[in-house]
This record gives sequence, structure tokens and C-alpha cells, in this order.
Amino acid sequence: MKGKRNILIAGSECQPFVSSGGLADVLGSLPKELIKRRKTKYDIRVVLPLYGGISDEWRKKMEFLGSIDVTLSWRRQYCGVHRLIENDIVYYFIDNEYYFKRVKLYGYFDDAERFAFFSKAVLEILPMIEYYPDIIHANDWQTALISIYLKYLFQNKKEYQKVHTVFTIHNIEYQGKYKFDQDIIEDVFGLSMAEASIAEYDGMINLMKGAMECSSMISTVSPSYAEEIKNPYFSHGLHYVVEKHADKLQGILNGIDGSFYNPKTDKALFSRYDETTREGKKTNKMELQKMLNLPVDESIPVIGMVTRLVGHKGIDLVKAVMDEMLNLPLQLAVLGTGDSMYENLLIANEHKNPNKLRAIIAYNQDLSRKIYAGADLFLMPSLTEPCGLSQMIASRYGAIPIVRETGGLKDSIKDFGSEGGGNGYTFTNYNAHEMLHRIKQAVNEYSDQDEWDKKVKTVMTMDFSWSVRAREYIDMYERILGTQGERHEQ
Repeated sequence: MKGKRNILIAGSECQPFVSSGGLADVLGSLPKELIKRRKTKYDIRVVLPLYGGISDEWRKKMEFLGSIDVTLSWRRQYCGVHRLIENDIVYYFIDNEYYFKRVKLYGYFDDAERFAFFSKAVLEILPMIEYYPDIIHANDWQTALISIYLKYLFQNKKEYQKVHTVFTIHNIEYQGKYKFDQDIIEDVFGLSMAEASIAEYDGMINLMKGAMECSSMISTVSPSYAEEIKNPYFSHGLHYVVEKHADKLQGILNGIDGSFYNPKTDKALFSRYDETTREGKKTNKMELQKMLNLPVDESIPVIGMVTRLVGHKGIDLVKAVMDEMLNLPLQLAVLGTGDSMYENLLIANEHKNPNKLRAIIAYNQDLSRKIYAGADLFLMPSLTEPCGLSQMIASRYGAIPIVRETGGLKDSIKDFGSEGGGNGYTFTNYNAHEMLHRIKQAVNEYSDQDEWDKKVKTVMTMDFSWSVRAREYIDMYERILGTQGERHEQ
């Protein structure tokens, strides 16, 4: 499309089609805001796998464009291409039932091969769909090979020589690390040993490292996280690579889709409301208490947690002060799955405190909305948090966040005692009693309902939309296209 910037966003999940977490929220929201802000200048498209779990409702809207064969080492794999247009955005779905018709998105022995196929297919389908992007925006290790393949396997093809890549790190902990040997490099990834050396790190093949080396720009999901990953404490071993490429690293705070997360229209809620009609929030609280078989008492604050039950989410802090916490006049509702140790801990404490704690060991989007709407407070005591969306969603629904100052939590939530006001309760150190002190303060302040209502209105009117963030992404794209004539070479 002459005169337009072509941006192809590649990822392994995307709302509303398929989701396991925050990555899908970002890929579902960012393209809509990009195309809304620069509709005449940007042609935004998205490509993702056609998983077996994508519903028939969406499949019926798809148009089958055709198929090609994608070579991956000695393999010659079928690659079907389906197109769906929704909200003026073109979505492409890569079809291969052997790789993607499975119960889960991730966690299989051949994940390396599955996403190597997907990354190769993203580049191979471009002639077929007659769309050569100015920028391919890849996300996390599942798409890291796009930048590597572009540099080494497609560099001699004229149409690909001006394609740039952006690589976004949503969580540096998950790097795509595999044994560095000939079998996996040549047999699985279809690269030579010399080509794969770009991804070699600490005696392993590290796909994230390779993408950082080969991409024009690297972004992370919050400014604070971009600084934190330069530190060995946060980098999971990649701080030397981060420091090497600090000149092309940018942190852009994620946003949320205000139309998708909207208590005024959310059909999952018991009663809909906004910041001016908060009686509906009180109704949601009482109905949530009934649903969870907790005592229905408006005077007792409900603290919600919707989280993965793993160590870096701060569950250790909750564990350390569980008894003291549950002795306070509060109720705690926790929704999530994760390590069996934490699941069993919560279940055991629920049995001991049936009127204070309810633990729902599940992944349930409908119930998560009910907790956001019914909770007075929302606890996120994370050890690390690249961005976090739950604190923003909770704010949108009037559940005041209690967070530790790390990553995107630090960038999005400021303490009520800070200069200029604030929009939550924060604590600095990874310390259980420091967290407990802020919980106690919040519980005490809840008794003054007039002041509490002012706090709720403050958090509900915070602008966590994608509009500002989209502008930052546009600026990043323009810097790449405006200052580099050819694709960034290492």
C-alpha cells in the first residue's frame, strides 16, 4: 500500500482469539489503538498460530487464502493461511494441526520446533499475502527466531532487505534456552552452527539473546523494567547482552483496553457501574461474598488477588504473614493456579479460616472480573513484575491496588502519601511485614467511607489506556524507519 507504513505484529497469543495471560492482552489492544491513531498512515496486521482452541465462532469468519510448504531443516511442513478482518485490522492465522491442534498453547517437548516453524512461516507467507512489512514487531521468545531467520536466511532476497524488526521482551525470565549442539541447531532450527552462534550464550542456544542481537530495536513493557534488566538480580543471566544493546532498548508501559475492561458494560458483573454510580460496586461486593460463601458484611474490606501462584508473584510474603493478615478485619479472595506448594498452602489456610479466606484454584476469566468488581483492595506484592496489567484492571473496577514498587507496578501505581496525591498503597522492599504494614493502613482507612469513596474515584479515573503508549510505539517505529536506510546490521 503506497505511502503507508506496513507493521506486522507477530505473537503466540492474542485477545480475543486465544489467551493465557498478559501477552494476549497487549497484542489484542495495541494494534487497535495504533490503527485508530494513524489510520491513514499505518497498515497494521497481526499474525499468530491457528490453535485448536480458537472457537468456531472466529473460524467461521476466516477466509482461507491458500497454503504453502515451509521447510524447516529436512522437514517440509504444510502451512495454511487464514485471514480475518476485525476492527479494521487484518489478522493472519498460520495453520498446521500437527503443531497447533493441542490442548494447551505451551509446555510441550517440541515447543522449540513448533515456534521455529511459526517464525519461519511468518516470513515465508509474505509473498503469498502480498504484504512486505516495513517492520515486523516480534514478541517474546516464541517469535525470537523471526529476527534471526530474517538476518541469515532471507538477507539475499530483495523484498526482505528493507524489513526491520522490533523485539519486545514481556518477561526476560523465559528466554527460549536449549542445548547448544548440532542436532537441535541444524535439525530443529534449520540453521548452520555458524549462523546459530549469534544466539549462543553461556554454553546454550538462547533465542531471546539472538533476537536482541539481530533486531533493530528492543522494547520492554515498562520503563522501570528496562532499567531493572540491566541488573543481574532481574536479568536471569542476560544483563551483559542488555548492557551491550542499551542504545536500542526502550521501556514502554503497557496499557489496557478500556472498552474490554469496563465495569459499565461488563456482562460478567452482578451489577454494572462507573465512578459516578458506585452503588453497583457495593452490590458486586455483597454478591461476591455470597458466591464465595463468605460472611456478607459491607463494613469488612475484601482484598482480591488474581495471580499465578508462583514465588516471584510475592506469594512467599503472603505465606510469611498469613496468620497476622487473617487476624485483621478483612476477607481475602484468591484466584489462580501455580505451584502445588502455594495451592496447598491456600487451601489449608482456607480450612482454618473459612470466614476470612477463599482460595479458588483455577483459571477463570469470568470469576476474575467478579473479583475485580467485588474487591475493595487488590494485592500485588511481586518480587518482579515486568509490567503487570492486574493493577490497572483492578483500578478500572475500583479495587485499590496494594503493590510493591518494582517494574511496571512502580511506574503505574504511586502511593497515596506521595507528592501530587497517588493512586494506591505501595511498599519498597521485598519484606512481608512492610507489606503487612500497608495492608493494615488500608484496612484502617477503609473505615472512613467518605474518604474511601474519594480514593476509589481517583483510581477509577486513572488513564491506563493505550492512547499514550501507542504514541510511544509510533515514535519508536518512526525512529527506526527515519534513521536507517537498510535493516540494522550487527
